[in-house]
Amino acid sequence: MSQNYGTKRIVVGAHYGLRDWMAQRVTALLMALFTVVLLAQVIFGEPLSYYKWSGIFSAQWMKFLTFVVILSLLYHVWVGMRDIWMDYIKPVGIRLALHVFTLVWLVGCAGWAIQVLWRL
Repeated sequence: MSQNYGTKRIVVGAHYGLRDWMAQRVTALLMALFTVVLLAQVIFGEPLSYYKWSGIFSAQWMKFLTFVVILSLLYHVWVGMRDIWMDYIKPVGIRLALHVFTLVWLVGCAGWAIQVLWRL
């Protein structure tokens, strides 16, 4: 009885590879650009105070950019954590619980970040 390993492969995962790799690069680029914009406003302006910080985030374009960066951060973290859970946690029940916990935690952090930044 011969076995042919080339015709019937057992594939694990959902083929996220290239898409997730690209998503992490794009979201990292967005977060880096946001950091540069924010640092430029802080460094090349008046001394940092509550009013300066509040003024930075009061502009509508900055609110939009901050919202996009928060969503980018969420997706970036989700892809990384999901891959860690899928690669290293083998029991399905524990992996599912960790996925759910990660999603709840990320949504909570996003809500908190939006509340803090836009309440200024």
